[in-house]
Parts: sequence; C-alpha cells; structure tokens
Amino acid sequence: MLCGCVCVQCACMKKEEIPKAGWLLFAGSYSSPDGKPMACGYASVDGIPSVLRACTRMFMAAAGRRGLLLLFVLWMMVTVVLPASGEGGWKQNGLGIAAAVTEEERCTVERRAHITYSEFMQHYAFLKPVILQGLTDNSKFRALCSRENLLASFGDNVVRLSTANTYSYQKVDLPFQEYVEQLLQPQDPASLGNDTLYFFGDNNFTEWASLFQHYSPPPFRLLGTTPAYSFGIAGAGSGVPFHWHGPGFSEVIYGRKRWFLYPPEKTPEFHPNKTTLAWLLEIYPSLALSARPLECTIQAGEVLYFPDRWWHATLNLDTSVFISTFLG
Repeated sequence: MLCGCVCVQCACMKKEEIPKAGWLLFAGSYSSPDGKPMACGYASVDGIPSVLRACTRMFMAAAGRRGLLLLFVLWMMVTVVLPASGEGGWKQNGLGIAAAVTEEERCTVERRAHITYSEFMQHYAFLKPVILQGLTDNSKFRALCSRENLLASFGDNVVRLSTANTYSYQKVDLPFQEYVEQLLQPQDPASLGNDTLYFFGDNNFTEWASLFQHYSPPPFRLLGTTPAYSFGIAGAGSGVPFHWHGPGFSEVIYGRKRWFLYPPEKTPEFHPNKTTLAWLLEIYPSLALSARPLECTIQAGEVLYFPDRWWHATLNLDTSVFISTFLG
C-alpha cells in the first residue's frame, strides 16, 4: 500500500532513521501483495536535507514497473511539491528560462576550504579569483534573510534599484515589498539591461543595520582598504554584465550565482546595455576555448574573491540573495 501522513514509520525504516529534528512532512511505503516492504521515503525541512530511502531487497523481482512508478511519485513529492523548504521561501529557477540558466560544464575557478591568510595573500589576493569555503558561519544571517523575515522587517523600507547594465545609470526608488512581490521575476531574455531593475548596492546602512550586524564577512583584508557591504536580491536569469572595480568578496546566501571573470589585460567582448543572459545566449557559444572567461557557479554559503580591476559578469541561476564586501 502507499501511505502518507505527518508521523508514520514505514515498515522498511529503522527507528533511528527517522529525522531527529525539523518537521517530518510525510512518510510513505510500498508493499508487495504478500505484505513485504519494498520502498519507503520521507522528507524533512528546517535545515535537514530532503532524503529518499529505498529498501531494495526483492524490489526489482516483486515490484516491477509499478513499484518503480510509486517510488518515482514519492520522489516527486519531495523535490517538486516542497522545493523551497530549504531556500528561505525564495523561488527557484523559472521554468521559462531553465534551459538557458544552467551551471557551467566545468568550474575553472579554484575552490579552497579553510585557507589561511598567508595562503590567501601569497596565491590569490593580487593574482586570481578563488572560491572560499568554511571561513565563517552565517547561518543566523541566512535565517534572517528568508523571504518572510525580510518582508516583516523591511517591507515598508524604500529601496533604490539600479538598471542591470554595465554603468547602472538609472535609479528607481520603491518599497522593498513592492520590489519582492511585483518585480522579482525571472529575466526576460529579450529585455535590455536598462529595462531591468535590480536590487543591489545603494543600501541605506542605517535602515539595514539590524540585519548587517549579524553578517560575518571573510576575515581577510588588504592593507589600506576599508570594507563596505552591498546587499542584493534578484530573480533567476538576472545579473550584471561585464564591469570592473576594486577587489572584494561576494557570498551567496540563498540560490546560486554564476560568475564569468577575465583578468584586467583581457577586455571581454560584450555590449554594455545587454544583459548577461543575452551575452550567454548570443556571444558565449561562439567564443573559442582560449577566449572564454574563468567561470564557476557559487553555491549558498560559498564566497568568491575577485582581485582588483578584474572584469566580471554575474548571472543568478535562481532567485538569489547575496552580499558583497568591497575592499575600497
């Protein structure tokens, strides 16, 4: 039988396999005609990854296609019905642009876990980008950045939006709640950069201080620089086309952000008023391998460091929440 309820233990699940924390959303099992258990699954949230467990003994022999179908339905309940449980209520990749907004085939930026300051300065600070892992714990900041919490705390605040082109010359002010509920949509591939409004930077640090005080930036500093935060939220397919400025760090809190980077001496081929999504669709495929940028998708909890004057463009693969620490 196929069963589902709030707190049921499947016949093929050991007691210790039931989640210890969070809400158990459903549990299900499938039995053969003689009552022997063959497949089961459950899903939980609040920081616990969704899990699908299968008891395979006699499964293929007794269940056949029917058992596989029921197990597939169970898996779909986990991955489709409850996709945002661990994403703070923010929508993930919009279906209309899913084919275009994907991760790269191969990440060409180094990932380093628990790197020392000496290693950072010697190998990366003035030479090349690096993805940093395990330097800080921003779990509390992440919880405060859920959709529900941000709207409750800052929904009435007026935020300043910038156009998503290289020079961001147009600014628009509107309530944060209006931006989240009406403008935070997947990017239209046909839209130009100056037609796309993007919440990033231009933060009123006094109004957002209660949030920023809980953020732990990467501990590395460059001599003679002062850190400054820039907080943003943007829809799937959005991003900023190629530009450059001083060095800094960028951390993804929710979602995924794909980066494209060129060294200062290698100016990329791009149109300053076309979106990164348009560049990815129109120009990127024609680039020779030697002309392609360094690229990688930054996952939630990872931090990208980019050196001074490196060209870079960004593309949000999901609705993304992110914060940068610029070293000015």
